[in-house]
Amino acid sequence: MPVIVVPYSEEWSSQFKAVAADLHGALSRVPVVSVEHVGSTSVPGLVAKPILDIDVIVQREHVAPAIRALADAGYVHRGDLGVAGREAFRAPAGGPARNVYVCVEGTLHLRNHLAVRSVLRSHPDLRDAYGEVKLALAGDPAMTTERYVAGKSAILQTVLDRSELSTDEKLAILQLNSDMAPGR
Repeated sequence: MPVIVVPYSEEWSSQFKAVAADLHGALSRVPVVSVEHVGSTSVPGLVAKPILDIDVIVQREHVAPAIRALADAGYVHRGDLGVAGREAFRAPAGGPARNVYVCVEGTLHLRNHLAVRSVLRSHPDLRDAYGEVKLALAGDPAMTTERYVAGKSAILQTVLDRSELSTDEKLAILQLNSDMAPGR
């Protein structure tokens, strides 16, 4: 299946707000630290796959109640998909396309998401360079999701180099991304 990348849409911000309100409602009995719009759709001006990425941030002891609450709201729990401290969900039918993750506050994976978003929002040069890489990759009709993710690794490492993450954290993220690359 080809990778589809589209120009930034102002609708993504309002779609996120609506989904976040629904998530807060579904999680009303779970202490939620925050609900964050992450990924490319959260960066004004950046091309993106038209799928919202949303991180629901909780303390570790509230992960299980959050999983149950989202399941009750129609989300399908998919497990951690190989990322410790993060639980993935398939959204119920209807509403915007979205990936929802319950993330433990403070984990490196979550801090990576937030750091990339922050750098891309504050550095238009990197945002545009990242967008060019995404468009080039998506322009290959034989592109797979796995190759698309791997093809973005170098530019994302450049983005992380401008973040406030420590050198050790950046190396750990690079290692995680390498471990998840196709053929590993």
